[in-house]
Amino acid sequence: MEETKKRTPNTTVTRNTADFSQMTDNIYETVAMLTKRANQIAVEEKKELHKRIEEFATGGENVDDMFENREQIDIVRHYEQMPKPVLEATEEYLDHELYYRNPAKEDLAQQKMEDLENKVIAEQQ
Repeated sequence: MEETKKRTPNTTVTRNTADFSQMTDNIYETVAMLTKRANQIAVEEKKELHKRIEEFATGGENVDDMFENREQIDIVRHYEQMPKPVLEATEEYLDHELYYRNPAKEDLAQQKMEDLENKVIAEQQ
């Protein structure tokens, strides 16, 4: 089973909200970013779990007739004990492992630069 490199706590931890606006200068943008990352992690984990469970699926049996074996139970327990995706996303953010980009802010900054360049050009003429 694939283990994460670092140990993320399985429970909630009290955090300083000021730490969450370091990268974005806005707590709400940070929450949106963490939500997107947590969703990415959840989808990855779900795909991995389904791939591992598929190994045990047999063709024509009903769910009631399916034989539960020990390996399946161990796999499910492993995934149940893993930290929640939002906790992993929070740890990644606080450890500066996430890349953040806001295209709307970039477009606004680009527009301001172009306006400034046009103003300087107009003043020179």
